[in-house]
Amino acid sequence: MAPRESEERPPPRRRRESSARRERERGDREHRKSNHARKKSASTSEDTTTGTGSSGLALSSAALAKLNQENVKRLSSSGGEQQQRTRDKKDRRDERDRDRGRDRERDRERERKLEREEEDELIRLSKKRRSATARKQGGRESRSRDGYREVKRDEYLEEDERIREKRRSSKARVVSGAVLEEGRGRGHDDHRHHYGRHGLRGGDGSSYDSWEMDEVVVKKSTTSPKWWHQKKFWILIGIGVVILILIIVVAVVVGKNNSGDGDGGGDSSGDKSSGSLDSISPSSIPAGAPAWLNPFQWLDTNDFNLTYTNATVGDLPIMGLFSKWDDSAAANEHVPALNKDWGDYASRPARGVNVGGWLTLEPFITPSLFNYDLRKGIIDEYTLCAYLGSKCAATLEQHYSTFVTEDTFRDIAAAGLDHVRIPFSYWAVQTYDGDPYVFRTSWRYLLRGIEWARKYGLRINLDLHGLPGSQNGWNHSGRQGAINWLDGPDGATNAQRSLDIHDRLSKFFAQSRYKNIISHYGLANEPKMTDLSVPAVLQWTQTAHDLVRKNGITDAVVVFGDGFRGLGKWQGELQGNPRMALDVHQYVIFNTNQIVFNHSEKVRYACEGWGDQTALSMNTATGYGPTMVAEWSQADTDCAKHLTNVGWGNRWTGTYVTGDSSLDITTPRCPAKDHSCDCIAANAQPDQWSDQYKQFLRMFAEAQMSTFEKGWGWFYWVWDTEDAPQWSYKKGMAAGVLPTKAYDRDFDCSSDIPSFDGLPETY
Repeated sequence: MAPRESEERPPPRRRRESSARRERERGDREHRKSNHARKKSASTSEDTTTGTGSSGLALSSAALAKLNQENVKRLSSSGGEQQQRTRDKKDRRDERDRDRGRDRERDRERERKLEREEEDELIRLSKKRRSATARKQGGRESRSRDGYREVKRDEYLEEDERIREKRRSSKARVVSGAVLEEGRGRGHDDHRHHYGRHGLRGGDGSSYDSWEMDEVVVKKSTTSPKWWHQKKFWILIGIGVVILILIIVVAVVVGKNNSGDGDGGGDSSGDKSSGSLDSISPSSIPAGAPAWLNPFQWLDTNDFNLTYTNATVGDLPIMGLFSKWDDSAAANEHVPALNKDWGDYASRPARGVNVGGWLTLEPFITPSLFNYDLRKGIIDEYTLCAYLGSKCAATLEQHYSTFVTEDTFRDIAAAGLDHVRIPFSYWAVQTYDGDPYVFRTSWRYLLRGIEWARKYGLRINLDLHGLPGSQNGWNHSGRQGAINWLDGPDGATNAQRSLDIHDRLSKFFAQSRYKNIISHYGLANEPKMTDLSVPAVLQWTQTAHDLVRKNGITDAVVVFGDGFRGLGKWQGELQGNPRMALDVHQYVIFNTNQIVFNHSEKVRYACEGWGDQTALSMNTATGYGPTMVAEWSQADTDCAKHLTNVGWGNRWTGTYVTGDSSLDITTPRCPAKDHSCDCIAANAQPDQWSDQYKQFLRMFAEAQMSTFEKGWGWFYWVWDTEDAPQWSYKKGMAAGVLPTKAYDRDFDCSSDIPSFDGLPETY
């Protein structure tokens, strides 16, 4: 990391006193010697030419001849003498150069010494000035925002002018040529150095001037800042503000005196964030905040409160929730608003639908998520996430944000329904070692889904669909295969983990904001009691019931599954727990002996067979008592893709191969019981259905509605699918095979059932 400019002291300037005077003196001596040599040479030449001596007298002929002889000798030896003179001259020049070099070095040393003295003088004067200023200000100095003292330009100019005057009054200096070539010389206009540094050969060649040096020294010598400029002061203020915000949020959301009590509180217009990231700053999210607390990592922020909080209830985050809510809405004119008592479900049964396949995947509902080569073994949410790895989070959040939207709840209410069952799984709350599931993302969508349901007056049936270890070994529990809940090597551990999950969930949903909207609280979806120990399941169910009641789930109906035991076997079990209901799921197509019923027999069985079972179960002398049907559909085949598990085939055409020969069905179970059974026609789109087939589908659906309302109500499975219209309430309404209003139906079980002659029994 590059050091800050204020921390990197520039190298001291190096200047030396000029030796011009001595250079001139040496030049004068050389000049005089040169003139003397030229004069001497001229005199010799003159004597030789005119025949006169130094005395100016004429020579005799004999003397002249002798002189000529001597000149000849001298000329013959002049070559060697000339070379010697050249060498002597070079030696003298080298000696002069060495002398000059030594002089130049001495000059440089004197320059550096002078420079250090000037710098010391600058530091001394700067300290003297600051001391005087500090005394005037009572020992306090102003600081810039980065903690260093600010030096005012006018203040500098006054002091620098005094320093310059001191320089001018001292010994004059001339910048040497060496200094100029190195780019260390100052310009003539000193003021330009206040705004920049200039050199001779481009770039930044000048040295730091006195202002710059003063600034560097001062930055390293400041005293304590004013109290309002100290970082600790602002940090303490920031912490106080954050704590105050958290106290307000927790008090508003969690407190029993919240505006959501009683008749439902006000609207949510008082909340700051409307779901747009523009409403918050990234800096408002603490560094290292996990994804479920950081809206900038959310794929979808619509209708979430984005104001950061790490507050929890039951150790579960409230992040995303608005502080206000309104319970004044009613699903339709036939049911009370949320803030009004529903009354007795025996006299006003629930009419609801599941948003299945949303927060807990089921391959037949969203087959596009399981569109892989069968050899990869991607058959459930566990194997899907194990295969996708880090990409699973983005894949599932894309699904969460699009498969169910606010329009879903608006349309559910518009269909005359009044309840919504929301299946979700334990990884919305907690994951464990080895789990590939996406942790907690579904939690945020669950909470938003509840708020959308509130907006349209819909009551919520919370359904824990997948428990640790899998309570049934089916793909919609998260992991297909062995049951490791209450059974298997980790059965006891996973049973306790499931109780821990409910401990946290029940504390969270015991908040006052949920007491009007959470009408049903489910403990475990479809525990497979045909394989599990019945006493163990009963004991766990009672423990879970007591736990959630103790934690504040006092008004909601606590729901437990029938475990496929048969409704008659529940007489005397778990009775004595008020507002507790037995949940049974009714389908003909998963029963080998019922899927073979023809069309009229299916309608009749819905009226009579399930009617008798409902009456038996509702009577505490013959059954448990309060009974509801939380899953059913109008599908009359098991042909939908992946319905019976990925790659297992179906009973309808006799292609049901499980890997366990004792469970395989290789003989067609359509009413014809031969190879004329056809899934192509059964899986056709609604626009290809005949009018008579549509009549059957609607009658079959309304027969079930009529029968299940003799208990505590019903929840259709499911609201929508990608490509299985006989399982989609939404697609069924559009096709005319479900009533447009759930409370306004054409058929009930007191009506005659047609024979449906002419309708093929092979699809």
